Amino acid sequence: MPPRRSGSRKAPWVGAFFLLLGWQQIALAGSCARPAAAEPVLVRYVPDGDTVILANNRKIRLIGINAPEAQQDEQPAQALAIEARDRLRRLLFAQGNKALAVYGQDDEDRHGRYLAHLWLPDGTNLAAELLRNGLGWAVAIPPNTRFLDCYIESERMARDAASGVWGHRDHAARASTQLNLRSRGFQRVTGRVVRVNHGGGATWVNLEGRFAVRIPDEDLRWFGHPPDSSWIGTELEVRGWLYAAKGELRVTVRHPAALERKANAAAGPTPVYNP
Repeated sequence: MPPRRSGSRKAPWVGAFFLLLGWQQIALAGSCARPAAAEPVLVRYVPDGDTVILANNRKIRLIGINAPEAQQDEQPAQALAIEARDRLRRLLFAQGNKALAVYGQDDEDRHGRYLAHLWLPDGTNLAAELLRNGLGWAVAIPPNTRFLDCYIESERMARDAASGVWGHRDHAARASTQLNLRSRGFQRVTGRVVRVNHGGGATWVNLEGRFAVRIPDEDLRWFGHPPDSSWIGTELEVRGWLYAAKGELRVTVRHPAALERKANAAAGPTPVYNP
């Protein structure tokens, strides 16, 4: 049989592969497509991988991503913080430091920063681009959950490839039993659920060690199936900002995207929230 026939047999497979890849990119881009109503902004400075300062001195915190922390006071920069910052700088510089902003339903945080999604003029969503490269973690803080599905899918691409934070040992999930009351900052924590109860206007999920996940009552509406006694004995991974209170470490979770459950330590994770 002529070689040309052999080549024609391969072509459908190659074509199918690139067609599938193309559809994945289209679907991802579509879910993060910039709305028509967006405010043109000019970026003056990029201090870290999830924050920009505009020419009018307005500070914008990107919605949907938490990048590794840059150096603060006497605290050294976290692993990949410089890479995240520099990647964001390069993306913006390549398009004249111009961007388009869509502000969140909650448009300001407790630090006085404006909360917004940012796109480049070519349509690139900046948070999604950083997440795709493993330069941060997807975060969901209601009511600013628009484009969350896009951000989760972008993170999943990096996670599957063990890129960036997903392949760096400094950013591996930590066991709840290995933390102490001085642990702070954004962390991924794993542990076995030992108790689920309600009190003080919140649902509490306690892990082994002195670690508690707090879910405020007003945020239970985001959970299709809120935590209950069936969670006891399962492995839980939670992401968020740690703080100490009443002799234990705590993390407040406001959306199920911050949680993953496993039937046991050897099982694969199952997101509590699925896009």
